[in-house]
Amino acid sequence: MSIATLILGESGSGKSTSLRNMNAVETLLIQSVRKPLPFRSTEWKPFDKEAKSGNIFVSDDSRTICTLMQKTKRPIIVIDDFQYLLANEYMRRSEEKGFEKFSDIGRHAWDVLTAASNLPDHVRVYILGHTQSDEFGRVRVKTIGKLLDEKITVEGMFSIVLRSQVRDGEYLFSTHNSGQDTVKSPIGLFDTDTIPNDLAAVDAAICDYYSLTTTEQ
Repeated sequence: MSIATLILGESGSGKSTSLRNMNAVETLLIQSVRKPLPFRSTEWKPFDKEAKSGNIFVSDDSRTICTLMQKTKRPIIVIDDFQYLLANEYMRRSEEKGFEKFSDIGRHAWDVLTAASNLPDHVRVYILGHTQSDEFGRVRVKTIGKLLDEKITVEGMFSIVLRSQVRDGEYLFSTHNSGQDTVKSPIGLFDTDTIPNDLAAVDAAICDYYSLTTTEQ
């Protein structure tokens, strides 16, 4: 069973930037929306089918994403902008009447989340998504409305949920629940309520905590 982690945060709070120290050779990056990385690097390159090189795929199709996760030999997988898996399908089907499309969108999101937790034991999956606040001010993962939220509780499918934030110009991850969000982490994984926004350091901590080897045996 792979270890899947949810990283939540507002746009510009440093979710994608947290990849800056990751080993690109070991990481498969799946972008739901094509966009340039927010840091300089020559190691992160779009996948070239003919040359069979590169580690960045762009897709918002759930079946394609599940296939990529299951076939890659890389031990680290990052899915960026998870909410666009939902929003893009919703917009493509916006002219459809009735509520069946919401069930389909929920099922497709569930397929991706389930696949992310059912990969080989050494694999770590990081799913990055935006946040939204409910009428009581509680912060949770952004979806496409209550009809979908009633069908799937995204955070409930993870043991680790971190939240990116900016304090006095410093980019951080919060590691423990504030009472007004869905952040959570296993006891002893992180000693402090906030840590530097560095996904490579988070990955190292998870590997140490769960005694994971970093490559397939």
